[in-house]
Amino acid sequence: MGGNEFRFFLSCDINLPVTFRIERLEGKLPPPNPPNSDDVDFTSEERRPELYVECLLYIDGTPFGLPMRTRLESSGPSYCWNELITLNTKYRDLTANSQLAVTVYDVSSCKSDEVVGGATIHLFNMKKQLKTGKHKLRLWTGKEADGSINTTTPGKVPKEERGELERLEKLQNKYERGQIQRVDWLDRLAFKAMEKIKERESIKNGSTHVYIVVDFCSFEHRVVFQESGANFVIPSPIASTNELVTVWDPEVGKINPSEHKQLKLARSLTRGIIDRDLKPSSTERKSIQRILKYPPTRTLSGEEKQLLWKFRFSLMSEKRALTKFLRCVEWSDVQEAKQALELMGKWETIDVSDALELLSSVFESEEVRAYAVTVLERADDEELQCYLLQLVQALRFERSDKSRLSHFLVQRSLRNIELASFLRWYVTVELHDPAYARRFYCTYEILQESMLKLGAGANGDEDGFKSWQSLERQTELTAQLCSIMRDVRNVRGGTQKKIEKLRHLLSGLLSELTYFDEPIRSPLAPRVLITGIIPSESSIFKSALHPLRLAFRTASGGSCKIIFKKGDDLRQDQLVIQMVSLMDRLLKLENLDLHLTPYRVLATGHDEGMMEFIPSKSLAQILSEHRSITSYLQKFHPDEDGPFGITATCLETFIKSCAGYSVITYILGIGDRHLDNLLLQDDGRLFHVDFGFILGRDPKPFPPPMKLCKEMVEAMGGAESQYYTRFKSYCCEAYNILRKSSNLVLNLFHLMAGSNIPDIASDPEKGILKLQEKFRLDLDDEESIHFFQDLINESVSALFPQMVETIHRWAQYWR
Repeated sequence: MGGNEFRFFLSCDINLPVTFRIERLEGKLPPPNPPNSDDVDFTSEERRPELYVECLLYIDGTPFGLPMRTRLESSGPSYCWNELITLNTKYRDLTANSQLAVTVYDVSSCKSDEVVGGATIHLFNMKKQLKTGKHKLRLWTGKEADGSINTTTPGKVPKEERGELERLEKLQNKYERGQIQRVDWLDRLAFKAMEKIKERESIKNGSTHVYIVVDFCSFEHRVVFQESGANFVIPSPIASTNELVTVWDPEVGKINPSEHKQLKLARSLTRGIIDRDLKPSSTERKSIQRILKYPPTRTLSGEEKQLLWKFRFSLMSEKRALTKFLRCVEWSDVQEAKQALELMGKWETIDVSDALELLSSVFESEEVRAYAVTVLERADDEELQCYLLQLVQALRFERSDKSRLSHFLVQRSLRNIELASFLRWYVTVELHDPAYARRFYCTYEILQESMLKLGAGANGDEDGFKSWQSLERQTELTAQLCSIMRDVRNVRGGTQKKIEKLRHLLSGLLSELTYFDEPIRSPLAPRVLITGIIPSESSIFKSALHPLRLAFRTASGGSCKIIFKKGDDLRQDQLVIQMVSLMDRLLKLENLDLHLTPYRVLATGHDEGMMEFIPSKSLAQILSEHRSITSYLQKFHPDEDGPFGITATCLETFIKSCAGYSVITYILGIGDRHLDNLLLQDDGRLFHVDFGFILGRDPKPFPPPMKLCKEMVEAMGGAESQYYTRFKSYCCEAYNILRKSSNLVLNLFHLMAGSNIPDIASDPEKGILKLQEKFRLDLDDEESIHFFQDLINESVSALFPQMVETIHRWAQYWR
């Protein structure tokens, strides 16, 4: 939903009965009335209140329908009914002055029911919106609820009597309705503080009031009052003061018929001959160039669409203009769509990065999507692998299960075992999505059938049957690793006992994993054949999920180490590392190697996966053991003549990798950065791990724009050194290079909009717009350099993150 878009239901359209829940009574009940002299066997000490609640709807001050009662409740002093009440009246029959009258009765008296208290509440607020969620009503002791228009028993606490408790309860109600963002760690602290305030207020105020909690039914959107048959909302009488009256226009967002007619006339096919020879003026040319620079997320206005359509013939030699032109087409008009497709075939061929835009959900035309696939055919295998994750997600937007895109992906996979392996895994993981499981399974079947029919390659490669078998054995291996993890987790004791159990399993019951019958293609690097696990070099990490660190023998005589996790969704980490790998490629194409470490990550299920193990230490561990990063690097690369006693090559590697990750984590909005997920290799390469928060989300308050701690700056010689200046220079250069490829990155994230990756699925549109903002496309290269230098200075001088880091270190110590 857009920022200025307000979605709502009209009350006259809701043909459902009014429903709410009577929850509980809060506060201490007033003492019961003294018994009559006739009731000699009944003393006030013996009386135990038995309460029920009566609910009656009033419309315009008159009772409407029959009263509804809850069951009797005597388990005090906390009287809790938690009972759903459904009235005979429907929402469409309500008026703006509808009220609910709630009265609590005590039947423990021998004679008639005794009134404990009553309260009334309006069902619509001042803005004519239906009230939802929990409401705490103050009971008027000893009085039945009065449903007249000018009620004498309002449940709402008067403004002059509202205190901190009422303010907090109002905020809690908003939180429960989803109007306040949830931050788990902060919420827990807030609720603890609220409990203390409630206790303090209760002691201070004593038991002067009794409250009843009513929970009203919620809807997907807000419900706005409107009488049946009315075309507008009748505004409230305007007072003598300048009161603002909100009126909802039901035609907002609909097509204006006169504008639509004018558009059809302007695009009349009879104008085709005239438009063919039209050339834009200098002013129009500037407007067109401005439009062509728009990011793919930008929606074109009616005037902009009209301008591109008018000069479509003169734009055919401009390949950047095709995607924008196709956004102008009224695809519901058969003749217009036909002409657009004819022009598309004659247009200057677009780049592969722009073809990705045509595979997004915006373009439904099969011909347009097929054209995008023909452009993708020009990409080599290395480039295609960079986009494979998104191309699999794009299958969601196809109109059929056996689309041109799915056949293209399968055909390219038959020529490259790496593509085949990754395609199989990407599709397998999506089988957990019930909405699209059939479509992904169809692609899986096409890949399987095609590989089984494939004969031996001309260069002596294994035949298709053996290739498919080797891929299937990857699944068998991951299933066995999941089984091992379950057994290891059930072992009581510390990490060392679990490691012993792991090695015992690999050497004993599961000894077939030590030496495979046939080599298996590594799921992380399919060109590498693994022949078994080395038990003595395998271990377990000390963390809640107990991930396995496994050492595999390779067919070439070497070894490779992987981390296997169960119970963690690695799809988000997989996406981030794919972006790091892509950006590393883009930087190297511009001759800028920042020594990044795009280690491999593969999600093999929605809660399991594996990643490449890179020998390294966290900055927290390094600072704990060596006091500084410089001391750590001196240990591995000492040089008396070098800067700070380190070889120049090692320091340069450190500076470059710091710059690369500073820029990339800023663009992707990576959150929850601390010294435990910043790792350093002994050759000076710094890299980030654990990407649970992306696109601006962060569990910590006031995060800096990028993670650049003072220890990293000190390792460069301080903020005044030439090496720190070089670091800032690399940052600005990398930022400007990546800004040139902003459309590619935005297109890739747009294709992920339908995925179930947590930080994207929550609000895809908002996430992509946040990503777009990070590129600052409104600035030129020189302005962006100044902007990024200011960001670096802001991050280095941020004090609050240093306090959070200290708290995090304490938490790690006591874990």
